[in-house]
Amino acid sequence: MSERNPILITGAGGHVGGVSRVMIDMLLEQGHPVRAFVRRDDERAQSLRESGAEVFVGDLFKLADVAAALKGVKRIYFSMTPQPYYVDALTLMATAARAQGDIEAFVHMSNHEQSYMTFEKMTAPDEERRSWLGGLVTDWSPQQRAHWVCERVLEWSGLPTINVRATLFAENPHLTWMLAGPLSNGELRLPFGNQRLAPIAVHDVAEVCVKVLVDPAPHVSKSYALTGPELKDMYGFAEDYAAVLGHQVVYIPEELEAWQDAFLDETALQKDLGDPGTARHVAAHLRVQTSLIASGRYDEVSDQLETLLGRAPGTLRWVLQNNTRLRELAGAPSQ
Repeated sequence: MSERNPILITGAGGHVGGVSRVMIDMLLEQGHPVRAFVRRDDERAQSLRESGAEVFVGDLFKLADVAAALKGVKRIYFSMTPQPYYVDALTLMATAARAQGDIEAFVHMSNHEQSYMTFEKMTAPDEERRSWLGGLVTDWSPQQRAHWVCERVLEWSGLPTINVRATLFAENPHLTWMLAGPLSNGELRLPFGNQRLAPIAVHDVAEVCVKVLVDPAPHVSKSYALTGPELKDMYGFAEDYAAVLGHQVVYIPEELEAWQDAFLDETALQKDLGDPGTARHVAAHLRVQTSLIASGRYDEVSDQLETLLGRAPGTLRWVLQNNTRLRELAGAPSQ
């Protein structure tokens, strides 16, 4: 790949520590040119410029902007925060990429649940879906459904696509800032009963995506369902929190609906997200995701991540040790 062909990374204006930003830093460190697609020209955009990225300011919902961002690009990483028009944005990107005609790789950050969302399961009767999903929900979240639709769009587009499906991130709100208050009091309060998870580190997912973008040929037309390396229940993770925070942490199982009402209120989310439609979408996604975890749908672990990385992946404890914000919120001793 020549220096004339920057790698396009969407979602670049997200929070520091997110997959897109970590990828950009990795690619630049390896000497690859990066074009970072951002919505606003703000301090985060300036930080990207200072790091060495080319910043493209545009709107993923405007085809003209998307087509302009793709000029000279052969490899694309597509991701954006959960929101109601996710499918629209990806479809516009795929349309522009297909029209351009010389794309070598389109890496899509999809969602772990897609491996379960077969056509047969999604069209089964309500009672059958409810039974399969643990008796808690009859449908997937709107965001999960959007990812499923996007995979179909990319499949039909004929583009050289790679879907990267990551299970629950160790940095997910369920496991970080939502817990900060209780953790400071030595309590891990979650509605997951005895169910187990294998959280995955943002850093590891970013590294996999970078490897795929740098050498896409072996990965085209593949979908990777990635999990973290350790499958534990919340009692086991409480020990990890305790080790990192420096004080005892006890897991206290919460009642599902009460926990959701306390933490996933649309009005509260709207204060952070601004748009009421987006807040409604995110709340619905997180409610279903919480229900799926509580019903055991995330109880699996694979070695695919280690195979792709060529090394042992990071554990939840490793992530917590490197999550400065969580440690500060939970009152951990300074390191």
